[in-house]
Amino acid sequence: MTGEIFRDDWGIPHLRADDAVELARLQGRVTALDRAWQLEVERHRAQGTSASFLGPEALPWDRFARRARLADTARRCFAELERRERRERRDTGTAHWLRAYVAGVNEGLPSATAPEFARVGLTPGRWEPWTPLAVWIATHILFAGFPAKLWRERVAAHLGADAVGLFAADGPGTSGSNGWLVAGERTVTGRAVIAGDPHRFIEEPGVYQQIHLSCPEFDVVGLAVPGVPGIAHFGHTGTVAWAITNAMADYQDLYREQLRRTGAGVEALGPDGVWRRAARHTETIEVAGEEPVGVEVIETDRGPVVIGGPEGLDDGVPEPGAPPVALALRYPPRVTGDLGFGALLPLLRARRVADVDRAVDLWAEPVNVIQAADTEGGTLHRVAGRVPVRAEANGICPVPAWEPGHDWRGWHEPPRAGLTDGVAVMANQRGPASPLGVEFAPPHRADRIAALLARKEHWSAADMPALHRDTHLASATALLDHLAALDGLSGPAAGLRDRLLRWNRRMDADSADAAVFAAVRGAVVRRLAEHPAFAALTTPPAWPEVFLPWLALLPRIGFALKHLLTAEELYGVDRPAAVRAALEEVAVRPPAGTWGDTHRSAPWRALPPTTPYDEPGLSGDHDCVLCTSSVPGLTDLAARGPAARYVWDLARREDSRWVVPFGASGVPESPHHRDQLALWLAGDLVPVVTDWARLRKETDV
Repeated sequence: MTGEIFRDDWGIPHLRADDAVELARLQGRVTALDRAWQLEVERHRAQGTSASFLGPEALPWDRFARRARLADTARRCFAELERRERRERRDTGTAHWLRAYVAGVNEGLPSATAPEFARVGLTPGRWEPWTPLAVWIATHILFAGFPAKLWRERVAAHLGADAVGLFAADGPGTSGSNGWLVAGERTVTGRAVIAGDPHRFIEEPGVYQQIHLSCPEFDVVGLAVPGVPGIAHFGHTGTVAWAITNAMADYQDLYREQLRRTGAGVEALGPDGVWRRAARHTETIEVAGEEPVGVEVIETDRGPVVIGGPEGLDDGVPEPGAPPVALALRYPPRVTGDLGFGALLPLLRARRVADVDRAVDLWAEPVNVIQAADTEGGTLHRVAGRVPVRAEANGICPVPAWEPGHDWRGWHEPPRAGLTDGVAVMANQRGPASPLGVEFAPPHRADRIAALLARKEHWSAADMPALHRDTHLASATALLDHLAALDGLSGPAAGLRDRLLRWNRRMDADSADAAVFAAVRGAVVRRLAEHPAFAALTTPPAWPEVFLPWLALLPRIGFALKHLLTAEELYGVDRPAAVRAALEEVAVRPPAGTWGDTHRSAPWRALPPTTPYDEPGLSGDHDCVLCTSSVPGLTDLAARGPAARYVWDLARREDSRWVVPFGASGVPESPHHRDQLALWLAGDLVPVVTDWARLRKETDV
């Protein structure tokens, strides 16, 4: 036996091999068989070549990927892994393991069935050893939300520095998670339980892959990222389990550059007053159905220039009356050549919390909060990742590259935290990562999870889905308080107001009251956005399209509505009048149905399905534990939500459970393409199976 592929009743792959390297090859192969189209989309996105078959809509991302040098950074990081192995005089290690995974992908792709390839005339290409690193970088480059610095700069310029905090909230381009750890002292079994759900843009196929990896060194179940070997984020080895949430740390900087062209190329002004040569070359992006597009790639001593150039915006079109704009991005893997992949194999080999702790010491990108527990009663709650030490101003807005004091001066020591009454809860709120970040998620989700866990002394793994499903919307209070204070309303508006004040504040899909609340909230958001006080923020500047989600006014007001409604003063905005007008507007034509009629899933797909799906209505909302995010004031459709759910039981791994939004297979014709959707919608989970006798053997490889 070299390798075996098994499946459970849900088509989830269970892999068994003679050693870790052969197992990596097998993981690559089965991922290619199950997710060929997804793998190729991600490979092309990482390389900045997706417009070659997806067309002009993919061009903004491709341009950013080229200018940010994502693929080149992946090559650097892989080369550093190889150098490390040579220094340590080892024949095997992370680089060797990555090569095995890539070999498996390349073995599986030619025989994979994916109808999308024929639709766009694409033949799967060859993966390189550095491709998994490129996929990882492309997936996470925007996790820290560095474009929010552009937004904060605009707000400060037009409304003053004090206004920046008013809009502080989990922005539309970030990704978060719920995660909670209940120690053995608070469980019915005396062993810990870890549960949660990562919140990401919902994609089809899903961004997480349920998988079981077994060899003599380890036996691990968990959620893998397709295109990346191992199980980085959520795993259970039988004796130790771990999970992550986004720490919301700030570890990427934007530098405003002064650039000039010379006969030899491009120069950038440094903080010592010296002009230095910047690296420069041009690349060509192929675009399906259109002419190729050239892109100038410039890199200063700070990092790649991702916005503008020597002549300003749009590659040579200066802003009228403004100095040329050029912004360079500095991010840790580009600086260090280390993506943190050295943590992946040690995580699989972990037996105790101490092993997980040592493994995540090697973690780099993105910065996460790690929770872990083992069968001996050990627990872990800490930040992992690389955050530079630098001036406070770097975290707020773009900083001038030509002024001293904005350099990086080493790395922060990752903070650690303990448990409170046997529980640790993280939902992207201010917590152990507070010293490392600027904006965090509102505390509503974390506070709600903690309150629910406090309701009884002992919990079981079977209890946890009830928390996943919770739809209470604590952030509704600010708007409801404004409604309660209104008088002199018309009859219909007064009736609607009284109805909302009796509402149970649950955003259930079958709730007509939730639909009315959402309609009033959206009307308030739109009226605030239309106020002259915010006029200067209405039209985003001519930044590249990939940054525009962070610069749109409506989402910013929608997600920061609680702050804006409760601030002592809001730039002359008559908030009671805005709420009154919104209520009267909705009272004239109230929603006829329920929240789920308009709050429907809107998953991202690289290609639309040949037969459109009737996407389901969803419970939840942005600040609910069941976090299904729409954009108040713009749309009730939900593009983000739980990309997976998990419950890790340390008493008995077979009592653990998990679910993904669609299914294990990315092939539309597969019976396992969307067979978990009904469970995901209901908040139920699939059993984790680790008994090989209960699995169906598919093949020897």
